[in-house]
Amino acid sequence: MSKITVTAAVALALAAATPAAFAQTSHETRAAATTAVMSPGVQSDEVRASKMIGSSVYDVQNRDIGHVKDLILGKDGKVDTVVLDVGSFLGMGGKYIAVPLTDIKTDHNRLTLDRTKEQLQQMAQYRLEDKNSGAGTSTSPPEGGRLGTGR
Repeated sequence: MSKITVTAAVALALAAATPAAFAQTSHETRAAATTAVMSPGVQSDEVRASKMIGSSVYDVQNRDIGHVKDLILGKDGKVDTVVLDVGSFLGMGGKYIAVPLTDIKTDHNRLTLDRTKEQLQQMAQYRLEDKNSGAGTSTSPPEGGRLGTGR
């Protein structure tokens, strides 16, 4: 074989291998990024929503000041607001109030808030459902898909 033919063959082999090497590197990069985001389980600094909803919330004096009624997600999919049921006795006479998620702390597997029951009862009532707009009444799509897209 001539030098030109060998050089051309090597150049073709390198050109053919480059997209495969790039694709492999790109796949490995995506896999590493996914692994960094998706841990194998609940971490020590995380709380499951299913465990948070219904949990009692305590003040700094260890008094039960209410319980988590719901979590409100923003458009970005992150929890914006924690809705608490305060002042109720046997499910009657209370009201819902909203506090930012950042105000809720965990203390020995309990939820705490640096406010008193009296302070929470003075806060404005939070409406989980708005009969005029339908806000808060949506359900999960029956066939999957993104919330709010109707698909």
